[in-house]
Amino acid sequence: MNRDGKPVHTGGSPVGVPRTKGDGQLPRSRTAGTPARSDPGRAGSQPQSVVAELDVLIRARYSVIYVVTSEEERVEQALWRIARRRGKQLYIWTCTQGLRRHGSDPSGRPGNTADPVVALDAVINSTENAIFLFKDFHWYTEEIRCNLSVIRKLRDAAYELRDSYKTIVLVAPRLRLATDLDKDVTVVEFPLPGTDELNALLDRLIEELKENPAVRIDLSPQEREKLVQSARGLTLREAENVFAKALVVDGGLSGEDIETIYSEKRQIIRKSGVLDYYETSERLDDVGGLDALKDWLRKRGLAFTTRAKAFGLPHPRGVLLLGVQGCGKSLCAKAVANLWRMPLLRMDVGRLFGSMLGSSEENMRRAIQTAESVAPCILWVDEIDKALAGAAAGAGDSGTAARVLATFLTWLAEKTAPVFVVATANSLESVPPELLRKGRLDEIFFVDLPTTRERKEIFRIHIARRGRDPSRFDLDLLAAQSEGFSGAEIEEAVVSALFDAFYRGEELSTELIAQAIAQTVPLSKTMSDQLTQLRSWAQGRARLATTPEQQQFQQVRHRKLEL
Repeated sequence: MNRDGKPVHTGGSPVGVPRTKGDGQLPRSRTAGTPARSDPGRAGSQPQSVVAELDVLIRARYSVIYVVTSEEERVEQALWRIARRRGKQLYIWTCTQGLRRHGSDPSGRPGNTADPVVALDAVINSTENAIFLFKDFHWYTEEIRCNLSVIRKLRDAAYELRDSYKTIVLVAPRLRLATDLDKDVTVVEFPLPGTDELNALLDRLIEELKENPAVRIDLSPQEREKLVQSARGLTLREAENVFAKALVVDGGLSGEDIETIYSEKRQIIRKSGVLDYYETSERLDDVGGLDALKDWLRKRGLAFTTRAKAFGLPHPRGVLLLGVQGCGKSLCAKAVANLWRMPLLRMDVGRLFGSMLGSSEENMRRAIQTAESVAPCILWVDEIDKALAGAAAGAGDSGTAARVLATFLTWLAEKTAPVFVVATANSLESVPPELLRKGRLDEIFFVDLPTTRERKEIFRIHIARRGRDPSRFDLDLLAAQSEGFSGAEIEEAVVSALFDAFYRGEELSTELIAQAIAQTVPLSKTMSDQLTQLRSWAQGRARLATTPEQQQFQQVRHRKLEL
């Protein structure tokens, strides 16, 4: 009822039941200040810590709490548990149903409380000990003129509720908060479900289906762990849907259903509009040479398991692949996604830069949030030296590139989500020195031109890929004649010879490939000065992607070539 003693109708159960005492809340003075925001780091990475924080904020009688999440159902369940423990009622507000008691029939007419100002008035006038959950309220807290009355009423509510046992909780998928509300609203980030919640969901599904003879559950402990790890980054509803999809498609659950989960993650990435989901079939065996890099990647792939976490291993942060064009840097990014069985996301930095002021920084933040939402995953930033070329001097863009770079570098240093970053670069002139600092990426690898043994392996891979038997070709001769060739130039020589063979009506042969090699001028000759400079910088500053013994032999051969 209101202050005149008249009942207030809310469209659901009436708000006017006398409140109960003894809920363990702290007394608050009307003149006490209200903190503006909670530190997002306080929320932690586990949902339980956020639920505990919400409980503390409600007991401490914070007036208005803003929870950022798309999982309003999980927030509602958490608040319902808190309300029961504290002897409170829980009310739900939506713009379609108005204000109603939790658990009441939502099909009734909403009444006038569908209006947010009227609903906030009902909360202010209520004498009930309750939590009021307002869903999708971010449309009314955005700083635009038509929201002035709602913003003012929410500030009034924040003031009036400070000496009461009532709490307003706003839940929304994104943070939109007018400057006027900064000092009245506390912001809490509600993370996606962790492995414990996903395991509980999987246990419930298995329990429900164990008596069904048509459904088979064939999961070893290792496969179950991989399945749950691959589902991280999904909401609880999305995870339930994708597990159900796997059951419908396969008639059961097995380790092969990881691909079904990745299909759900592809939908999330497509909807973001700032990242590309990159389909890849390349394997690490398709990369010729680079044995040191391959060994490093194989070892890091084991660090995403719970056994590695219990051992004390952190998640790998990322790697910068620096070197000559066409030597397999991008191919390694694609192959590692297949090796680790993780989704590969490609960040096109050029797409992030928008024409409107502030949109580029917002696009970068959205790209980071999308990558973290589908983690564990691999984020591939191709040719980062060109993408961030203007960041060093802020070249004519009012510092936009520098701000975008700063956002990216800060995230690299502070990220806790299992997002492995693979950045590639062809030159050092535009690579920001901040990117090279340890702590942002785990390692910098220098990818040089392939050695004789590596060129032989690359010829074998590309000849076999075209349906020919590599043993019928003189690979030693081809490797010797292609001195100074990159992997991409070797592939092009094989393809060019294949065109010649098809035109002549012949079969592909060593002679035709040798002719294609002789007609090609490799990039190592046309850009020898830049290559020498790049090698000089990498010595002692970057780890060699090929073992030192092979690399030493390679450098001797290059010196002979240059003489």
